[in-house]
Amino acid sequence: MILDTAPYLAGALGVSGLAVWWSRQRELVRRWTTWAIAAPLVTGSLLLGPQGAAALAVLLGVVCALEYSRLVRLRAPERAILLAHATLLPIAALMGDMCWPPAVCLLAVVLTPVLSGDAEDGSRRAAFGMFGLLWFAPLAGLVLLGPAQAFALCLAVAIADVAAWCGGNLVGGPRLSPLSPVKTWSGVLGGAAGGLGVLALLGSFTPALAVAVAVGAPLGDLVESMVKRGAGVKDAGAWLPGFGGLLDRVDSLLIALALAVVLV
Repeated sequence: MILDTAPYLAGALGVSGLAVWWSRQRELVRRWTTWAIAAPLVTGSLLLGPQGAAALAVLLGVVCALEYSRLVRLRAPERAILLAHATLLPIAALMGDMCWPPAVCLLAVVLTPVLSGDAEDGSRRAAFGMFGLLWFAPLAGLVLLGPAQAFALCLAVAIADVAAWCGGNLVGGPRLSPLSPVKTWSGVLGGAAGGLGVLALLGSFTPALAVAVAVGAPLGDLVESMVKRGAGVKDAGAWLPGFGGLLDRVDSLLIALALAVVLV
């Protein structure tokens, strides 16, 4: 399915690139540039099968863990645990034994501030460390779902993000949540329509993936908005053109992957 879809994806990128260039909007040009780099990277990784999916999950998890650690001001020990977890869990999923990395890392992230005798900041460090472990664990779903379903979900969530942005900006209307004042219910509906349409076109429209895209994607966006508001920042980073950080790009995918793995 991925090989069959690749020419259409390349064509869509080309056509959208012309439209973006014609618009002369700098923000759209920057976002398209990121898309043009990310789409072949994700597609190529999944074309390599489970090993490629695991490598992609490790890459995404490590970068997201670094951005998250900076956002919530985790100390070096907790950051190292998150990085180890992001690296080991996809590999464990590839090997068919996912039990030990979460258990070991969860124990380590709780005991580290305890053993260091941190009475002032220990509970915050442990809480944010555990949240990070849970938040990024669904990336192992890229391996568990298999290349075809993982590709369909990634593409559907990506298109849902674009459709939600367009719907929210064109229609406006009631706000979705105080966590993110720029997100609207019209954006949620537009995103769901776009994402579900992609699943249908790919022949991957199942109840599990439909719920993951329509419900998981907007919830994932709100989860990151909550974290960023708590940290008092607009973006998780500043290195990814048009988006800020990688976490700003994959936030919708994290909860969508969690729902897909559970429901599938």
